[in-house]
Amino acid sequence: MLDRVEAEQDGRPGRGLSWPWFLVVVIVYAGIIQGLGLLIGVDSGDSDSAFPDAEALVRNALIPIGASIVFAAGVVTWLGWWGEVLSYRAPVRRWVRWVPISMIAVAVLGLNYGHLADQSVSLVLCVLLLGLFVGVGEELMFRGIGVHVFRRAGLTEGKVALCSSLVFGLVHVSNAFGTGAQAVVQALVVTTSGYFFYLCLRVGGAIWLPMLVHGLWDISLFSSQVGDQPKAYLGMALVIALQVTLIVVLLVRRRTIEPVRAGAPG
Repeated sequence: MLDRVEAEQDGRPGRGLSWPWFLVVVIVYAGIIQGLGLLIGVDSGDSDSAFPDAEALVRNALIPIGASIVFAAGVVTWLGWWGEVLSYRAPVRRWVRWVPISMIAVAVLGLNYGHLADQSVSLVLCVLLLGLFVGVGEELMFRGIGVHVFRRAGLTEGKVALCSSLVFGLVHVSNAFGTGAQAVVQALVVTTSGYFFYLCLRVGGAIWLPMLVHGLWDISLFSSQVGDQPKAYLGMALVIALQVTLIVVLLVRRRTIEPVRAGAPG
């Protein structure tokens, strides 16, 4: 880990954070969520849902994730990186704008409005707050701190995207404490989502856009999973279809993400 003087000598504000130390930070971050969940969480084993009511959602998710946000914000403050974390200057070509646009559209269309209408007002409000907390907390940690750690290490944008997304996916393996082998599959899916959120960061030039997209995306996912009787919903097919479509499109067009340099052919 670099101190402030060494970071300033490199022409960068604030303290430095090497990637191994970032992994330590991520482990602590995940430990806060899992640890608090174990300490104060409500046993929902008798229900098909992890969040059968507002109390379970608050104690199993909102409080642990809220604490992780405070931790992540504290790390950014200690590093002195708020100026960098809140904005990100790495333009992309215009077609990449369709990544956040399509994700927002599908999140809104894929929301299980009928199922939420059957829930209590307090539970619905907690679901909305959970989406906000997840969007803010995870983006602050991975597209905020993580992206800048790898960028400061001298990696290209492609490698910054890959490394930050892999860490984002791997940290979700910690969910294995609650969901078993399913967490491994979730980690693979989350890794691709992390890349989409990274592109949202570049499109918006600020961390607020990936926070918004991430929050709406998760609210859409949570909308069918809360209450005593979680219900499958056709809207989930939209989410899955878009995930697959974006993976294919970005694999095919991965070399056309970066803007054309002035004077370059074509």
